Amino acid sequence: MTFRLAHLSDPHIGPLPKPHWRELMGKRLTGYLNWQRRSSIHNMDVLSAIVTDIRAQAPDHVAMTGDILNIGLPAEFPVAGDWLATLGNGQQVSFVPGNHDAYVRSALPHIGKTFSPWMAGDATDRPAFPYLRQRGDLAIIGLTSGVPTAPFLANGRLGADQRARFAQILSDTRGMMRVVMIHHPPHTSGATPGRGLTDSRRFERIIREQGAELIIHGHNHRHSVVYLDGPDGRVPVVGVASASAVPGTDRHRAAWHLYEITRSGSCWQIEGIIRGMTRDSEGVIEINRFSL
Repeated sequence: MTFRLAHLSDPHIGPLPKPHWRELMGKRLTGYLNWQRRSSIHNMDVLSAIVTDIRAQAPDHVAMTGDILNIGLPAEFPVAGDWLATLGNGQQVSFVPGNHDAYVRSALPHIGKTFSPWMAGDATDRPAFPYLRQRGDLAIIGLTSGVPTAPFLANGRLGADQRARFAQILSDTRGMMRVVMIHHPPHTSGATPGRGLTDSRRFERIIREQGAELIIHGHNHRHSVVYLDGPDGRVPVVGVASASAVPGTDRHRAAWHLYEITRSGSCWQIEGIIRGMTRDSEGVIEINRFSL
């Protein structure tokens, strides 16, 4: 039986609500100025077309890997929650936050209040990271790498406690199809300085020891595939483009991934399908396929 998993990321919902001047103190000021420069990159009509296409493909589950917001304004969160609900309810959709969702420290309480239905594991109704959700033979493991940072930085971090629990979940779910969700690319060469996962080497060590079947992320706004060493072979790490981006190269244009996952004895077959926009297409189309 084939399980169909959708993955999208980095919609950066706009337009920004008008902030009060007090809300633009510190990092939010530079973020607000940066948004004015790049707001034309993210098109909400394009995002709507991507969501409509995901619904039409009727996946068994949807994975969303962060950056719904832009600068973590309180007024952004209700809009973000309403948008996430268009993908499905908390049983149908799994979410992990990105650095723009956790843009400043004052945004952190809003993440739990707004997104808790999509971030709670099967054993609890409260969000906690890492979380574990079992959907058939899939073990969906959600990690949070979104942390507040200084201006002009977009680093992520898991931290020792989350890494330890993550390793234990991987051990406990060995034999299942383990899908790891994280916003930042979790390998050491995954992002430019100031934008990567600061404990990526420790993440790679966990994968070397415990393995996983698929790791998916956003953050870089482009399609990418790399492999990490695991105890039983190579582990694919796949990045997806922004779900709302319009300019740039074809690898950066708005897209989402559909994974068709099938068990074959003790092995898993993973077929990836990129669906999105091209320079010439009038809507969302199948762009490419890749096997992992």
